[in-house]
Amino acid sequence: MVELAGIIILGILAQWVAWKFRLPAILPLILIGLFVGPIAAEFLTADGRKLIEPIWNGNRGLFPGESLFYFVSLAISIILFEGGLTLKMSEVKNVGPAITKLITLGSAVTFFGAAIAVHYIFYLSWEISFLFSGLIIVTGPTVITPILRNIPLKKDIAAVLKWEGILIDPIGALVAVLVFEFISVGGGSTYTKTAFIEFAKIILFGVTFGFTFAHGFSMALKRKLIPHYLLNVVLLASVLGVFVLSDAFAHESGLLSVVVMGMVLGNSGLPHLKELLYFKESLSVLLISILFILLAANINFDDLVLIFNWKTLLLFAIVVFFIRPLGVFASTINSTLKLNEKLFISWVGPRGIVAAGIASLFGLKLAKNGVPGAAYITPLVFMIVLGTVLLNATTARLFAKIAGVFLNKSEGILIIGASEASRIIAQYLNENEKQVVLIDTNQTNINHAKQLGLDALNVDIYSDELIDNIELNNIGYLIALTGNTDINKFAIDKFKKQFGENGAYRIATKDEISNQTKDQGLFSYTNDYLSLLELARKKPNIHEIHIESENDFHDLITYTKNEKDIIPLFLKHGNNQLETIGTFNGELKIEKGTKLVYLGNKIKQDVLT
Repeated sequence: MVELAGIIILGILAQWVAWKFRLPAILPLILIGLFVGPIAAEFLTADGRKLIEPIWNGNRGLFPGESLFYFVSLAISIILFEGGLTLKMSEVKNVGPAITKLITLGSAVTFFGAAIAVHYIFYLSWEISFLFSGLIIVTGPTVITPILRNIPLKKDIAAVLKWEGILIDPIGALVAVLVFEFISVGGGSTYTKTAFIEFAKIILFGVTFGFTFAHGFSMALKRKLIPHYLLNVVLLASVLGVFVLSDAFAHESGLLSVVVMGMVLGNSGLPHLKELLYFKESLSVLLISILFILLAANINFDDLVLIFNWKTLLLFAIVVFFIRPLGVFASTINSTLKLNEKLFISWVGPRGIVAAGIASLFGLKLAKNGVPGAAYITPLVFMIVLGTVLLNATTARLFAKIAGVFLNKSEGILIIGASEASRIIAQYLNENEKQVVLIDTNQTNINHAKQLGLDALNVDIYSDELIDNIELNNIGYLIALTGNTDINKFAIDKFKKQFGENGAYRIATKDEISNQTKDQGLFSYTNDYLSLLELARKKPNIHEIHIESENDFHDLITYTKNEKDIIPLFLKHGNNQLETIGTFNGELKIEKGTKLVYLGNKIKQDVLT
């Protein structure tokens, strides 16, 4: 009982430490697992017992006999299903040729390159070598995001790393599963006609069961056969059922079936897909917390000694400093990425949770079946995972500065609210070479923004989704522009430090305009959100007018107060530098060539004469 409670407590503690210090969760989880497992057995306990003992003497411990295999298999099936849910085929098409090549050609370079390296360094069989290389294809968003969260980068670089991590998770898992199943049916050595038939059965049943049950669940949901309060648990039961049923028809086909099921559901356009993802993410956090402490604790000290030599360092160096850059440079030929950007992407390639989890499961199963070299799988993959995470977590920021991709000042603009007024303003900012991102919970507004070629995200600001989005690392200005005062204030309070380092503004309320109590606001001295929205609908045009002095500025502001169809927005200085007009802050620097940017009717220049 103490050990079971301890695993959960330590797992959640590790997740908290990862959140607090902005580290990939896998790092403290594996380190804690190694400490309470092999390290404790070797140095802390008198009788050589581990503080947490998953299996002891075969039939003793927390998971005696086959139970650890069953638990790990079921947990990995849920994690892989959740990964499959995140793979959207439409996103694959939209991420650009560089990312598409990175998850195809780049993966192939890693797959063959790492297999050749580990085969000739450790003299492992080709089967085990390709299983190892298939496992380390995967990076994953759970390790990329914490490392890059505080590094201001150009959006293109962040997008490449983000989408590579998201898309390669299920792809890498699928490759590893196929290699493992190929080894399983061949007994690790001889491949016969029967073995290839068994492999074909695994592919057939895995794909068929995954595809069929995904469509069955989708149909049941669309016909409202499942009550909303049972939606998440029915899906969980379905995933476990598909895994077990597929495995019963074709041994080892269960993992393939859940990956396919996740991919099909993720692309089916289900109305409650976001809710399902939130539930699966929460469940995955708990399972991962338990799983990796268990798996790391289950490693024996002899397994660590097995790879504690110069060969391991050589393999790590080849994977990180040769194979990863080779894959990146081969995938980005003729792309818009510059040399320094390619170097940084090559440097950042931490391996993730899926790699470590599947490696442990496959290593356990193959070692139990007596496959030669299987004992190397888990410790070698754990070494690559820990090594790459530690390397990137400690050096990514410094390397970004050395490579010249570190943005000293974040110039991007985040606008909360994607109404018609926000879209008009965002279009103007885009035309003036400003990166703008609109967010809203209204999908219609988001669709309209995307039709205009604007970056727009359907995000609830009360969630942590924005904080985890590394593509927003170059955002330095925050504008809260919704009709809800509470949302505007909340957005400023929550995101000012992260996205508003150069300025955080919100539209003034009617009361603030009447009482002139707001110190720092946005745009007009006399207009609130409703008047801005109304004018955007009536006169959806933004104009510029030259002003030569502070008197010109004040004359124009006085003029706009009397003209309800004009709302001032920005001051535009040389080199397209824009300055927001504080609601009741008249201390603005007016230089020669400055322009007043405004919405509504066009002002004639002779107004200033």
